[in-house]
Amino acid sequence: MAIGRLERPGKARGEGLNRHSAAGPAIGGVTPERIAAFRARQAETYLRARPRSHRKMAGGAEGFLGGVPMHWMRDWPMPFPFVVDRAEGATITDIDGNELADFCLGDTGSMFGHSPAPVARAIRRQARRGLAYMLPNEDALEVGKLLAERFGLPLWQIATTATDANRFALRVARAVTGRDRILVFNGCYHGAVDETMVRLKDGRAVNRPGLAGEFRDLAARTRVVEFNDVAALEAALAHGDVACVITEPVLTNSCMVLPQEGFHAALREATRRHGTLLLIDETHTISTGPGGYSRAHGLEPDLFVLGKPVAGGVPASVWGMSEEVARRWAAYREAREPGYSGMGTTLSANPLQFAAMRATLEDVMTDDACRRMDRLAARLARGLAAAIERHGLPWHVARVGARVEFICAPGPLRNGGEAEAAHAPDLEAAIHVGLVNRGCLIAPFHNMMLVSPATKKRQVDLLVAAFDDITKELSR
Repeated sequence: MAIGRLERPGKARGEGLNRHSAAGPAIGGVTPERIAAFRARQAETYLRARPRSHRKMAGGAEGFLGGVPMHWMRDWPMPFPFVVDRAEGATITDIDGNELADFCLGDTGSMFGHSPAPVARAIRRQARRGLAYMLPNEDALEVGKLLAERFGLPLWQIATTATDANRFALRVARAVTGRDRILVFNGCYHGAVDETMVRLKDGRAVNRPGLAGEFRDLAARTRVVEFNDVAALEAALAHGDVACVITEPVLTNSCMVLPQEGFHAALREATRRHGTLLLIDETHTISTGPGGYSRAHGLEPDLFVLGKPVAGGVPASVWGMSEEVARRWAAYREAREPGYSGMGTTLSANPLQFAAMRATLEDVMTDDACRRMDRLAARLARGLAAAIERHGLPWHVARVGARVEFICAPGPLRNGGEAEAAHAPDLEAAIHVGLVNRGCLIAPFHNMMLVSPATKKRQVDLLVAAFDDITKELSR
């Protein structure tokens, strides 16, 4: 679903973005001068509200490279990251006592709310029984059945991150097909999987810029085509050397790109015809519902990956395969020479993961919870779209289930190339800080918002009101 301000009849894509051109080239319909002035005001407000976080973080946290435990903590657009005191439900509180309605939710890691009670109880119980022992327990036995019932594929393995799960699933795909290439869609993101770190540039696959220490030509083993481009997909698969297509059902890690009518059916038919496996990565699109986008829309993946929220915030991921892939994998394992497989890590499939995952699947990620999330997300999307329309901005809103995104460009977008062009980093950063100052937190890397089962109607309305206030100020 895509809603909001779309292209006006008779106008070309992007026309109208420069309505403030007298003051300089506009970004998403807003002059750079206006964006800079707004951001400066918001930075001052942010600083005044967080003296303790400022003292602790403005110069960086002692002992950490770059002053933060993980480098992307510096990528938040605020003047400095605030220090969290606690997070409960859909509310996060910093050490200065500022409460924020949390629509970031750990960039999906806490999509079902912070510390859901069933998960917290399961963690406490398991903590008394051991945290790592490389053997199954009773929770593990139940989780296998729950995964098969929930997501449709019969056979599963556990990993720690979606990156790990994607890596291992791609190894299986290459092993059982005897092919070495994979295919990705331009603008994709599948974690830190080397082979997926490619993009289209002037119609040619190249390494993504900025990759640290990468001297290999990743495009030597990866083909890249645009999402929704069936003809390009067919041409790329026709060589007969692609082991696996790995994709999200909806591109979510760039500006959100929804599949066009018939795209997924064409993708499934083409992969089968060319002997290529299809891996669906639902780490973000699990927002669609309790069985993800695949169950909601009848997709038939050969391999399936889900990370982030599957264990309620405890680091865990799952990857599943069809009976046919499992049969071929068993035959491959029977014939291969003994030695390291390159799959699995020591702490994967630990009992803490299973305890949290069982609680999440049984008691948190329920049909009722997902229906509530969807209703509130629809309310949020309507409110954002109305504000965009009211203030005459050439933006649009996209949604997949509980995941909502405002995009500072006309839409809907058709592919990753358009999504890349639609990014407006300076404008988006200014809006982000403005929202924080008005009591709302959204994801730092794009304009993504998530609604959890714990999210209140008043929090959604607060976000809509804050967004309306900001767009009014920027559009004057």
